[in-house]
Amino acid sequence: MVDACLDVIARDGVAGTSHRRVAAEADVPLGAMTYYFDGMGELLHEAFARFATTVSDRFEARMAQARSREEARDAVVALILEDVFTSQRELVLSHELYTLAARDAAYRDLTTAWMARSRAALERHFDPETARMLDALIEGLTIHRALDAQARDAREVKLAVGRLTASK
Repeated sequence: MVDACLDVIARDGVAGTSHRRVAAEADVPLGAMTYYFDGMGELLHEAFARFATTVSDRFEARMAQARSREEARDAVVALILEDVFTSQRELVLSHELYTLAARDAAYRDLTTAWMARSRAALERHFDPETARMLDALIEGLTIHRALDAQARDAREVKLAVGRLTASK
């Protein structure tokens, strides 16, 4: 049901998500929704928690593979170009979560934990200040790349990461 909820959110947005639509997507009786979840808020929170954990796990795995600072730079570039918002579904889910987080502290807790995990993964290779800037760069560039009407050159991602991580 949680995965079905994410599918409905990706297709119809949070505003268009209902117990009835999720039950139909999950192919379960409507009554099962209220049996397992106290309300739509609990279901949405569980769905977004699963989504954030899935994306964070992928982020951490990518950074954990890096064995040197140069490999860590390459991993950040790969996160931007290959791992974050890998589909329209993930782009929509991320933005739906961001919108909820802007309005509701319970969802802000999810995004705060997500950002903390991202920064911790980056801090394996970079100082905390650089990790924070890289985290913001990753978010910003992936959004720009996903929403820009024109294709962007991947070299500019590598250039931006290089500039942020250059030794002083």
